[in-house]
Amino acid sequence: MDELRKNSSAFLLTYVLLFNTRLSSAIDTINTSTTIRDGEALVSPNGVFKLGFFNLSNSTNRYVGIWYNKITVPTYVWVANRESPLTDTSGVLTVTLLNGTNGILVLLNGTNGTVWSSASTTTPNPTAQLLDSGNLIVKDADDGDNFLWQSFDYPCDTLFAGIGLGRNYVTGVETYLSSWKSNDDPAKGEYSSHVDPTGYPQMLVKKGGEIMYRIGPWNGIRWSGAPDTINDPTYGGSLQITRDEMRYSLRAVAGLVLSKSTLTPNGVGVRSKWNDRANSWTTYSNIPADNCDDYALCGPHGICNVGTSPSCGCLNRFVPRDPESWDGMDWSGGCVRRTALSCDGDKFFKYSGIKLPDARNTSNNNERRSLTECQVDCSRDCSCVAYAQLNISGDGSGCLFYHADLIDIRTMASAGQDLYIRMAASEVEGVVGDGSNRGRTRTIVIASVTSLAFACLILGYVFCRNTQKKNLSMSQGMFSATHVKDAELPFFSLSTVLKATDNFSDKNKLGEGGFGPVYMGVLEEGHEIAVKRLSKTSMQGVNELRNEVTLISKLQHRNLVRTLGFCAQGDEYMLIYEYMPNYSLDITLFDQEKSRLLDWQKRFNIISGIAKGLLYLHQDSRLRIIHRDLKTSNILLDADMIPKISDFGLARSFGGNQTEAQTRRVVGTYGYMSPEYAMDGVFSVKSDVFSFGVLVLEIVSGNRNRGFLLKDQNLNLLGHAWSLYKEDSLRKLVDPCLDEAFDLGQVERAIHVALLCVQNSPDDRPRMSSVVFMLGNEVALPQAKQPGFFTERDMAIDHSSDRSNPTASHNQLTITWTQGR
Repeated sequence: MDELRKNSSAFLLTYVLLFNTRLSSAIDTINTSTTIRDGEALVSPNGVFKLGFFNLSNSTNRYVGIWYNKITVPTYVWVANRESPLTDTSGVLTVTLLNGTNGILVLLNGTNGTVWSSASTTTPNPTAQLLDSGNLIVKDADDGDNFLWQSFDYPCDTLFAGIGLGRNYVTGVETYLSSWKSNDDPAKGEYSSHVDPTGYPQMLVKKGGEIMYRIGPWNGIRWSGAPDTINDPTYGGSLQITRDEMRYSLRAVAGLVLSKSTLTPNGVGVRSKWNDRANSWTTYSNIPADNCDDYALCGPHGICNVGTSPSCGCLNRFVPRDPESWDGMDWSGGCVRRTALSCDGDKFFKYSGIKLPDARNTSNNNERRSLTECQVDCSRDCSCVAYAQLNISGDGSGCLFYHADLIDIRTMASAGQDLYIRMAASEVEGVVGDGSNRGRTRTIVIASVTSLAFACLILGYVFCRNTQKKNLSMSQGMFSATHVKDAELPFFSLSTVLKATDNFSDKNKLGEGGFGPVYMGVLEEGHEIAVKRLSKTSMQGVNELRNEVTLISKLQHRNLVRTLGFCAQGDEYMLIYEYMPNYSLDITLFDQEKSRLLDWQKRFNIISGIAKGLLYLHQDSRLRIIHRDLKTSNILLDADMIPKISDFGLARSFGGNQTEAQTRRVVGTYGYMSPEYAMDGVFSVKSDVFSFGVLVLEIVSGNRNRGFLLKDQNLNLLGHAWSLYKEDSLRKLVDPCLDEAFDLGQVERAIHVALLCVQNSPDDRPRMSSVVFMLGNEVALPQAKQPGFFTERDMAIDHSSDRSNPTASHNQLTITWTQGR
């Protein structure tokens, strides 16, 4: 309690610096002789927080809560009567006495019935005060430093500076966050966020009693698995562990922006900061961020990597426990050691760059012990299966010991940690390098080199011999051996491809692009494939295919088409992909009959999937990729209508801190290209964002942007959507075939986000990380500005009949032209 008083004083000083205008007409305290009625409020001493009555937009229920007073966006951080709303405006908040001696804060309805109350306090002279920290307290009027009750002990869905999550070991009381039921109902929802003390503290989010995702364990600086808080002076926390309590709280930093964490009704943890210039909360992280944050997705000893497909794999030197289930994408059984432990003589293998496993079955030694000493301690205990550094703030900072299966591990793009796993000695001896996940035994290294040499022999005619030519001509379709080596793709023999495609039979032909035709095929074991075959006369296709070979092996994501391998024999050059039974999006979307297969939920899932795939390309892949030709015909649909971005022939990769580039050779598809790219050859991630916005408007409306015709209007689809946005009539944009069977709020959000994406200036467009968040969360959206190209259309071209022609995608050609000097 003393520490809490000190913290509250510190928070008061913080907010004095932020808000130094005292509201002389406002009160911050009530006692037994004063009340707060509906329409009245308490305001903290320096105007930081306000307490009063409110209702939510789609409800007439009245609540008493606390919100930020100095910002214009209503942000409720605490609700008193969240489970018992008032049904009218007759509510009264007052302080009263029980039995003449015990002070209590109560909320009464119009008939003086108690709707809500604080815990009883032992004082005959109680007062309630709202502090600048946002804490509502009950205290003795003559003892201002002794908080007898405080709202910080009963948080709702929001964590901000001063609130402590954890457990009091003396009283057994746990403090945790609980989500709202919905955006219009602050009652306790399905999700809760806990600092779990079992084993070693970690943050858990649960749905009922089931763990949904986990952030942790605590490593002395942050939660393992939440690297985005590193070096952030405006957001961070601390964990105090004593004999009496375990308590995690966010820190307040004087003079800097407000920040908070909110557990949304759908179980997402959202971290945000207040942006004065934008007059809105800016989100800077979501947890879960991707499917690898799903708890124990890959089972015991499995490891999740969002950059691979499938995402789950076994830890190095482990194999699937049930190979058949594993191949069927059921990873729940996890993996087992390739070689059993013997205890005596076991070694330790280092895994780097990971989120540490579930820490509920751990022990620890927080004395100043080095990693070498940790290894010695773990070696002596046969139940110890792994160890890690307890505190990463410096060497010799204690040990964390694991005593059960290692669960819920994922790779980390940055700020991952090291874990030392117990292995049979034979699995560790002869390791090259530091023994991390990238390490391989000498045998494996030799085998890899041999495989490369063998591949070079197989491809000698195409690759090896041609690299010796002085005038290697890419226009003739030649690839160097370097492309094959860098691609790391499996090799398919020409005979295998010919057999699979029935000698490239016309009945197996799926379509054709600038590179050449695409065929469907079936391998001997029954696996369906799609084969992209380079046309011998295709100049554009040579460059595209070479570009794909360079990039595709580095791109693996649920929403990207998976590349299975390549074939290069004689004068044949092919890429082999997973087969998509529902073909490309345009074939279904723009067909009058087939479009009915795409109900609103499927369309929204497609929009979300494309957004996540683009986010991976722009931010999370090993290379920063600009697609440059995003369009409906390049979105393929699998058997479950899950979208897969395809065709990386025109893609460009960025390195380091590069954010944009310029080219004299503009490539892309009219109707999807951003203004700055089409006019000046400047492309960036924001160019793809523009194309994505066009895609969304097409998916919602069922119409192409290119050639869109509305009677009596000279507008393309972007211009029509913009007009409806200004008229607040977005419902009119929705595809009539949906027959009003859609979530209007979700539809309007999708259209609004799309219009933000197609704004004329690239600086005004959001990044894909913001797009993904805005689509998945009911947050306030900024006003959209005028789109680019919103009045331009070729009146001589009318594609209005495309909807009835399933092969109309031939009108959406990829075009290339060279900019003049």
